[in-house]
Amino acid sequence: MLSVVVGGLRARWTSFLGGFLALALGVGLLTATGLGLAAALDPPDRAPERFASSPVVVLGQDRLTVEVRRGPGTALVSRPLDRPQPVDAAVLGALRARWTLTENPAGPARPDAVGLDAPAERVRALVGDRAQVLTGAERRRADPGHERDGHELTGLHALLGTAGGVAAFVSVFVVASVFAFSVALRRREFGLLRTAGATPGQLRRLLLAEAAVLGVTASAAGCALGALAAPPMARALVAHGLAPGWFASGRFADTAGGGAGWPYHLAFWTGLGVALAGAAAAAHRAGRTGPVDALREADVDRDVLPPGRALLGAGLLAAGLGLLVWTYATAPEALLKRKTYTTLPMLLTGGAALLAPVLVRPAARLLPVPRGGAVGLLVRANGAAAVRRTAAVAAPVLVTVALAGTLFGASESVARAKETEARERTAAAYVAEGPRVALPARTPAGAVVSASGPTSLFVRDGAEALVKYPARAVADPAAFAALARLPVVAGDLRDLDDRSIVVNEEFERRRVGEEIEVWRADGSGPVRLRVAAVLARGTGDNGPYVTRAQAPGAPLDRLESDRPPASADEPSAGEPSAAAPPTVNRAARTGLRLLLVLVLLYTVIALASTLFMATSVRGGELASLRLAGATRVQALRAVTGEAVLAVVLGTVLGLGVTAAVLGALGAGLAALSAPVALAVPWAQTGAAAGVCAVVAVAASALPAWRLTR
Repeated sequence: MLSVVVGGLRARWTSFLGGFLALALGVGLLTATGLGLAAALDPPDRAPERFASSPVVVLGQDRLTVEVRRGPGTALVSRPLDRPQPVDAAVLGALRARWTLTENPAGPARPDAVGLDAPAERVRALVGDRAQVLTGAERRRADPGHERDGHELTGLHALLGTAGGVAAFVSVFVVASVFAFSVALRRREFGLLRTAGATPGQLRRLLLAEAAVLGVTASAAGCALGALAAPPMARALVAHGLAPGWFASGRFADTAGGGAGWPYHLAFWTGLGVALAGAAAAAHRAGRTGPVDALREADVDRDVLPPGRALLGAGLLAAGLGLLVWTYATAPEALLKRKTYTTLPMLLTGGAALLAPVLVRPAARLLPVPRGGAVGLLVRANGAAAVRRTAAVAAPVLVTVALAGTLFGASESVARAKETEARERTAAAYVAEGPRVALPARTPAGAVVSASGPTSLFVRDGAEALVKYPARAVADPAAFAALARLPVVAGDLRDLDDRSIVVNEEFERRRVGEEIEVWRADGSGPVRLRVAAVLARGTGDNGPYVTRAQAPGAPLDRLESDRPPASADEPSAGEPSAAAPPTVNRAARTGLRLLLVLVLLYTVIALASTLFMATSVRGGELASLRLAGATRVQALRAVTGEAVLAVVLGTVLGLGVTAAVLGALGAGLAALSAPVALAVPWAQTGAAAGVCAVVAVAASALPAWRLTR
């Protein structure tokens, strides 16, 4: 059996080249992203900066711990504070009485951390649970850049995880498509084998053995490719500001060199599993081939959608549409999150790709094909008759256009809605934002100036959870109420004072006049605040709002005024109506571009492989066409026209998936009382479709030119 498999692979290497390249690329990307995740999950021990000379650091509490209900009993839950609390005064006094402390002389009287040279056990015994005692690498928690590194690593985990997931998702379809179409082209070969006495089980084992050999070799090559690509990928991520500077250091090189073995195992066995899974359905179909198929000459495809594929495709499509409707009905704010508009389109895209054979024939007859005489009729007829070939070309185009449209369209639409909402929620003529914003020393007569800053509030959600809400602290409630144009659904912004709060519809307690138990950003509290007004949820930036009395130490980062500043040295900014166009987060945009390039690369491989195989076996058909009087140019126009028709069909189906996702997103924005400003990414989808069309024409024209010589 093995000699037959190896001989078959050697004789038909061009048929398996596309699957090999796609699988090797997918495994390589999984290896590189896995190595990146391994390095990010195990960052190197970095030397502390703030207290580098102190072997022991006493840090104020940086988490809020609250008792909540858990079933019949209770449990303690913790949430991180915005910044560590000041070290307890009694602890400071006791430490100063025994040891010399390292403090910032220009800092506050009660610093958030102090360093000292003393036995850690004695310090812990003295401090108890009133503060944290850090030694070794943990002293970095007192550095100001520690939290920033954490945020960068969180974004890096999401980017690498999404890239790996998309690689696995697309590679399954590409490999399965290549195997399925290869089996369809080898129908007569399998019929001859059945005539010679081969059993259905032997045919299935033959194909699975071919897939195993292909999977092992492609996975091994992909692991080597991933190890080579990981260090340049790390340097590129650092250069684009998507990862901390240490990510491309020697520690990552050690990880890529073999320090972490699980990424290689995960990528290799995933690649082998994808190859076997992609060949399983094709092997089942090959086992059903009868001896009479060796005599078939008709190119009209029959039984193009097996029951298993139809059931799986319909299930994925129904699951995607059902989840979209369910998410809109129960939690429309989830439609605005990247996790949702990255994963849900994959279900819709997978279902549509699986059902492509049944959609191709009616779509081919409905699309307006240019009537180029007999060539136009031939293109339409062949596209509708050779369903497997047309669907094999349309499916990867569908995946590319759908992912490009949904990912870019959803992210741009959410960004545009946020930008529009930000412009509409203030009546200020001048807005200044930045870390150094301060109230002006002189205010023009009659001017209204409102300043605010970021803070956090901790609120019990029922009795079972503790939720951390990003909030805004306003310096002057009257000026805030005069300039704000927030979507108030109940209450009045003018009622905000030091003992009240403005909440949104996300809060469990949101009736005007009702009291809410709140912990402040520094962990102090709880305090009971009265609900002064309730806002619509919007895109997620509507409240809550409190005064600075409930946000001790919160810096100002936004200044609004209805008049020009008194002097040129006062902070100011352009008018809100002249703000820059909506943009997506730079890291998110870079990640989306990376994913689009990846999917396009897979599509190019799939299109080139499929069309090269399909056209190479059409020698007899093209010869008959020439004998019927067609010129060489007309034959080439017919072949390339069929390829373009398949690309157009895939583009139309991909745009249908995009319309479904963006339509649900628009409905979700409307349900949240947010501006509905959908952005259809015509540039990205058009570029993807254009690249697919060029590759399809080239991959079909080259073998056709050779066959018509």
